[in-house]
Amino acid sequence: MIFREVEDRDLILRAREGDVDSFNILVSRWEKKVYNYILRAVRDREDAMDLCQETFLKSYRSLGSLQDPARFPQWLFRIAHNESVSLFRKRRFESDEEVPERGTGGPVGIAGTRIQHLDLGLAVEKALASLSPEQREVVILKIYYGFKFDEIAEIVTSPASTVKSRLYTALEVLKDVLAPVARPHGVEVREV
Repeated sequence: MIFREVEDRDLILRAREGDVDSFNILVSRWEKKVYNYILRAVRDREDAMDLCQETFLKSYRSLGSLQDPARFPQWLFRIAHNESVSLFRKRRFESDEEVPERGTGGPVGIAGTRIQHLDLGLAVEKALASLSPEQREVVILKIYYGFKFDEIAEIVTSPASTVKSRLYTALEVLKDVLAPVARPHGVEVREV
């Protein structure tokens, strides 16, 4: 991990000096992670691809503003976060009503319904969709990407206490939503 950070740092320093190949290596290392993060936030593949490209364009243009190359992941995810938020704002501005999510047929609510014969991964994705965007983002950054609370706070520009609260609330919701998936059909679970 330390070796990787040193490599990223060297690539960042070279890219700042105009070495496009060094930046392209950074893109190849981080593109899949950033794309998946954005995809989970916006839940549309085309939008995620567009926002991922925009994230890397903006990061290239403002690489000189990155004060500490060791903080590159948080800085990059912050740009991706801002791009996602901009898309949500644009959609809200374009319509007075809540915009249904493209490609999903609208909001997905699975609480209280019996989920049968679904792949667990699909069930988790649908459960994530039941969270507010703020909760979903914190869960993704913590669980999928392993960011620490203070790093998430930096990315989403909220206090660490708010990040913790969102995460723990979201985990309770996910536990309730996913409980029917974890139980065999017809088996009741009683708390003692």
